[in-house]
Amino acid sequence: MNLIIFQGLMIPFIGTTLGAACVFLMKEQMSEGLQRALTGFAAGVMVAASVWSLLIPAMEQSAHLGRLAFLPAVGGFWGGTAFMLLLDELIPHLHLDEDQPEGLKSHLAKTTMMVLAVTLHNIPEGMAVGAVYAGLLLGGKSMTVSGAMALSVGIAIQNFPEGTIISMPLRAAGQSKAKAFLSGTGSGAVEPAAALLTILFADLIVPVLPALLGFAAGAMLYVVVEELVPEMSVGAHSNVGVMMFALGFSVMMILDVVFG
Repeated sequence: MNLIIFQGLMIPFIGTTLGAACVFLMKEQMSEGLQRALTGFAAGVMVAASVWSLLIPAMEQSAHLGRLAFLPAVGGFWGGTAFMLLLDELIPHLHLDEDQPEGLKSHLAKTTMMVLAVTLHNIPEGMAVGAVYAGLLLGGKSMTVSGAMALSVGIAIQNFPEGTIISMPLRAAGQSKAKAFLSGTGSGAVEPAAALLTILFADLIVPVLPALLGFAAGAMLYVVVEELVPEMSVGAHSNVGVMMFALGFSVMMILDVVFG
């Protein structure tokens, strides 16, 4: 079981690393169309994962509440949304193609704040993976090894374009290929860390696991709506982002059904 959990935690990080490695293969500049497509795909995967791998299991585990089975999931969902809103207001970060940083004022370099922006929205993904494996470890209802692995693989798939999206602009901003690769990879290191921290507190969270699953879903969807959707829709031919969103959603939905 420990090996399965280790693999489940590392698979998403490997996805980020492989995506960041594209900086060694691609030109210094990423086209707007490709960036929009990759962002849309990542958004689609995250939305599907939030629904099938987090919110639905959360309500299934609260079935004993009858018609109020939605309460833990909804409460956790709003908690996750508020948590990401708080981090968004506190941590200095800079979104791609933006000149005005968000969060508290700081004297950090532009490239550092770009990395922090991606790192910030990797936190809920790590928590989502950690919550599912914590439930699996302690025998949570509706939690299966194949279902947990489907979430890990789905997050890894959407982490691949994220790794590319962060490493390529850093290269264009003047960083060496090696440094851009390390920065992109480092932005994903928070995921296994957040997942492991969640698992370490498994004994405490299992009684409130439905709420925690909802929390992770709320945090992930906050990232999608606040950051990814605007980035995939900006400029002409935004239908590219929409179609890739649909593809990402479909891929995650298929993974969850096939492996779940």
